[in-house]
Amino acid sequence: MTDTLKSESKILSSQRHLFEIPEDVTYLNCASMSPQLRVVSAAGLGSVKSKAEPWKISSQDWFTNAKTLRELAAKIVGAEKESIAIIPSVSYGIAVAAANVRVLSGQSIVLLHEEFPSNYYAWKEIARERGANLNLVRRRAGETWTQAVLEAIDDKTAVVSVPNCHWTDGSLVDLERVGEKARSVGAALVVDASQSLGAYPLDAAKVQPDFLVSVGYKWLLGPYALGFLYVAPKWRETGIPIENSWLNRAGSENFSHLIDYADEYEPGARRFDMGEFPNFVLVPMAIAALRQINEWKVENIQKTLRVLTDLIAEKALDLGCKVLPPQDRVGHLIGIRLPNGVSDELGERLAEEKIYVSIRGDALRIAPYLYNDAQDIEKLFFVLQRMF
Repeated sequence: MTDTLKSESKILSSQRHLFEIPEDVTYLNCASMSPQLRVVSAAGLGSVKSKAEPWKISSQDWFTNAKTLRELAAKIVGAEKESIAIIPSVSYGIAVAAANVRVLSGQSIVLLHEEFPSNYYAWKEIARERGANLNLVRRRAGETWTQAVLEAIDDKTAVVSVPNCHWTDGSLVDLERVGEKARSVGAALVVDASQSLGAYPLDAAKVQPDFLVSVGYKWLLGPYALGFLYVAPKWRETGIPIENSWLNRAGSENFSHLIDYADEYEPGARRFDMGEFPNFVLVPMAIAALRQINEWKVENIQKTLRVLTDLIAEKALDLGCKVLPPQDRVGHLIGIRLPNGVSDELGERLAEEKIYVSIRGDALRIAPYLYNDAQDIEKLFFVLQRMF
């Protein structure tokens, strides 16, 4: 995050009243699944009821809400609305990328060690099918992910597929530097932004990914089974979708002429939309969520959450835990490594106290949001101190 963003952003007050979270629950697990905003619940309930009267759904309704959703998602990505496709999952988006980027025998595909599975399996298959090498980058002691990835990229690299931060502990990957290095060797850049988009500022114009994908149910506060795919300009005219939906073809809005089959696609990234993307229940919910995020502004969300993760880091160090320094991690997600390690039992014991976090790899992953405050952090460490 640039100094300009830091200076222009502001700390937000508690937004807990906008969520349906009981007073006795300390939810520090937004990286797993966000709680639902009240306005999102209301949008979903209203949408479910609308199916009772399908005669009130016009042909334009199949496209109007999707257009609004693209515009809202594009603001968060820092791109134009034509760049956004609506997809069901990260695995779908990664499959789109894998079906389009060029990978030849003997080339390499760069991923992070202990990458999230959805950003691993598709590339493993591509490497097997095309005789390429899967390069799972590891960090040496004292090395950042950015340094490790930059070192791994060379003239044999075909694809670099990395997140903005590691999903287990929030360790940062500088996408602008990685993107620059990838382009210098002719490699494609694919980004899984599921653990950052909506909470950490991202500018697609600076990063210049070929494809960027995110789920909607984490930091974007939306429903499950609806996500987003950013597609670079070069792929919007030549890319090949992984399914052939009638909704993606030119003229699809004219229902009376659907039998006039078209070879052309709808403009922009829409050729990559999933089938049934108008989803009359989930799309209105996602719209309500993204409107709220755009109102808060991602820069403000990041600055506010950084205060909480810095407090977590301070208390973790006092407890003898290991944490990454501030410059090597994002501000909304932090992993702490306990002196004696972590176990599933620890998560269960915290849940008994109505404190909810995740165990990911060897880290206790803590992911606060705007419904949290310093008292939640105090409660977490009060319980942790009792356990050790």
